[in-house]
Amino acid sequence: MAPLSAAAARLQSAASRALAPHWGALLALALFLVGGLAVLDDYGIAADETLQRQTAEATLGYLSNGGLDDFLDGLSHRHNKFYGMAFEAPLLLVERAFRLGDSRGVYLFRHLLIHLFFLTGGVFAYLLARRLFGARLLALLAMLLFLLHPRLYAHSFFNSTDMPFVAAFIIALYLAHRAFKRDTLLAFALLGVGVGIALNLRIMGIIILAAVPALRALDFAWGGGRGERKRALLTIGSFALASLLTIYALLPYLWADPARRFIDWGVTLSAHPYANTLYALYRGEVYRSSEFPPDYLSVWASITSPPFALLLGLIGAAAICMRGAQTFRNALRNTRLRFGLLTLGCVVAPILAVILLDINVYDGWRQAYFLWAPFSVLGAFGLQWLTTVLRRARLSRAAFAVVGLGVAATLASMALIHPNQQTFFNFFADRVTQEHLRSQYVMDYWGHSHRQAVEWLSDRARILWSSSAAITGNSERMSRDNAEFLPESTRERIAEPPGYGAFAIGEETRARPDLALHRVQVYGNTLLTIERKPDLRESYAETLSQEPTPNAVFEVHRADDSLTLVKEPCAPSFVDETSFRLRITPVDAGDLPAGRRSKGFDVQHYPISQRGAMFDGKCVASIPLPGYPIKEIDFEWSPERLDAAAARDAASRAKAEGRLLARSAYDVYMSDGQLVYVQEQCDPLETEQPFRVSVFPERVDDLPEAWRGRGHERFWFAFHQRGALLEEGACVALFPLPDYPIAAIRTAQYIEGGDDLWEAAFSTNPERYAAAYRAVAGSEPLARGAFDVHLLNGDLVYVKEPCGQADTEARFFLHVVPERVSDLPEARRDAGFGNLDFRFFLNGARFDGRCAARVALPPYPIASVRTGQFVGGVGEIWRAEFAVGR
Repeated sequence: MAPLSAAAARLQSAASRALAPHWGALLALALFLVGGLAVLDDYGIAADETLQRQTAEATLGYLSNGGLDDFLDGLSHRHNKFYGMAFEAPLLLVERAFRLGDSRGVYLFRHLLIHLFFLTGGVFAYLLARRLFGARLLALLAMLLFLLHPRLYAHSFFNSTDMPFVAAFIIALYLAHRAFKRDTLLAFALLGVGVGIALNLRIMGIIILAAVPALRALDFAWGGGRGERKRALLTIGSFALASLLTIYALLPYLWADPARRFIDWGVTLSAHPYANTLYALYRGEVYRSSEFPPDYLSVWASITSPPFALLLGLIGAAAICMRGAQTFRNALRNTRLRFGLLTLGCVVAPILAVILLDINVYDGWRQAYFLWAPFSVLGAFGLQWLTTVLRRARLSRAAFAVVGLGVAATLASMALIHPNQQTFFNFFADRVTQEHLRSQYVMDYWGHSHRQAVEWLSDRARILWSSSAAITGNSERMSRDNAEFLPESTRERIAEPPGYGAFAIGEETRARPDLALHRVQVYGNTLLTIERKPDLRESYAETLSQEPTPNAVFEVHRADDSLTLVKEPCAPSFVDETSFRLRITPVDAGDLPAGRRSKGFDVQHYPISQRGAMFDGKCVASIPLPGYPIKEIDFEWSPERLDAAAARDAASRAKAEGRLLARSAYDVYMSDGQLVYVQEQCDPLETEQPFRVSVFPERVDDLPEAWRGRGHERFWFAFHQRGALLEEGACVALFPLPDYPIAAIRTAQYIEGGDDLWEAAFSTNPERYAAAYRAVAGSEPLARGAFDVHLLNGDLVYVKEPCGQADTEARFFLHVVPERVSDLPEARRDAGFGNLDFRFFLNGARFDGRCAARVALPPYPIASVRTGQFVGGVGEIWRAEFAVGR
């Protein structure tokens, strides 16, 4: 034991000597850790948090089952196939290792791990600055700048989408500096892994992926000898191989076709399709999220960051530019100044890319939070330059004192608005005028304030969880999630009384003072209002004696102070999913808020769920109107709804003139270039689940390039977007088909993350297969089995009579053995046969109680054929083997 004790003592002594110089950083880290644990339970569950966790569950589930196709099929409709597993999957694995089952325990644990990773980023900011400057105070400043950004600090608990990338980005910068200084294959390989992980989390990691080879190319060009140039090439190769392998390993979407899908991945994440469906308030104007002005990112970052940190960072950027301009060639050599230029580039390049390439950034600037990682290092550059300049005037201590005051002011601001630091605005934005910020910017876009609203409601036992009453749609989900996150003693106070109770609305809506029960506020600006829902049954009763104003979606009834909207019949998803844009033109533009007067009208956005409910098969919403005289009111619906009369006409034409392709939960017709889904008697609840349509073309080249590797194009839609409930009880949905020639279609209605409720798969030209059946009828087959197999003009024809859907659901295998193995594609020569496995609906059709499928054989001489049907996990159902004789 004595030797072990002595070794432990030596190890402890060595650790103490190594850590002693960094006591300031260790103390700061300890304080941040204690503070984080103290406030861990003060933050709620954000809007995307449950969805991110579900993505990780789906990903691990599909991977554990070994089905890459199933993984893509299950996730692509939400674009989650593009999101890597580098953080969420390990987070879920650790959660499972600790066997956390309770919602509160799960999310508290998640928040802790997200925050710990954020603190890890702060440690690497310190280590990077320590390597750059060799000064502990400057390194400590970089760490404090990184950690003391109020918005990032709040997000470091509940944002598992953006904050891991912030930490990963600063770690990658540290590894870059280390690699260029050590100049070893291992160091560059480790950098490649770090950059691969960062790129897996956010596409903007490509900045470092591109910068490292570029800088290494300079080292190659300016190398002093053959050995240095060889090392430069080897290290570039080491970095590239490690980074690309890491990206590939962590993103299952790339596995089947890495080259093509890498491009698809980058294009999609840089111009995310969700951005086109979102609206947001910016500088008093409502914009579609893909149409923000060029100054959006720079303005948001400027008004929501600590002013002293902004000033230091800008000074650092200016100092680097001045030094680089003085000695540009030397600045590009492997020096601290070159790394400063790299750091500055990591800030400037993304901003220019967003502006010049029109990349979607929305929800404030959360997708660009990673800019703060290099910016914190620029702040250390700025303080170093200031102290150098002021040293002659003996004012360098004053610079540190001012920085200390800035840190103290930031801490005070964070404490004053706790736990809503995610809404921090500096003095560049007017924080004093009542409700000014709320009228200019979206303040709490991820709904963290729902936690505080639910706590207030629970104390008063007013909250309802019934979808037909108090809270519906996204507001219901977020309130429910946060209610389950509350301590058990608080949850027990939540009551479920009958009738219509309180409900929460978002900041972008116009609250009615007479209905307000409580407001969650910061800086005197409302984040969320809890209102008493009007008695919508009473509002509906008042409309019965009024003549409605025609509208494509609702009947609109106007009173002096409100609009009442009525739709009958109606499904719950209509309330949950519908939102609209209300454009109000006053008689006198002077009555408008100041920011709207130049437009001449006011615009308000409402989710129907915040103002409406469903009861007795009808949807009713009550919309408050402003008090000034109104000249005109216009509606714009999102998404646009299918008119019931149009649905009825389409269904009638499909039945009379169209082609019935499948009978399932819905009869599916093809008519007028679209699929028409008809269910004569349906329950509105049966329309709640989304639909999937897979379209298989006759020529793969007709597909958009991104889909050619899959061999089909896939679409998704919700019934409330493309369907209508008819008064006679029928459900009708329409789906327009692509304009290229279509061979087959597979469609289904499914539960997100679960199984299909029903599926129908069919050929669009059954007559082609009926003709093949008639051509071989009465002839002797090559083989008999569950299907008889015939040879017709070089094609195999499979026929069965009688035949039903169950006979065609199992996949067919078709293995062709050539006379010469060299005739096979190179990838199949080791197997010794060509694999032509197929699904029935792609190569066949059912008609008149019969089934026929037709498959073309390859042109080379064939020795024999093995065919049959099989079911995964079960094995072969039937099998036949025969010679073809050609």
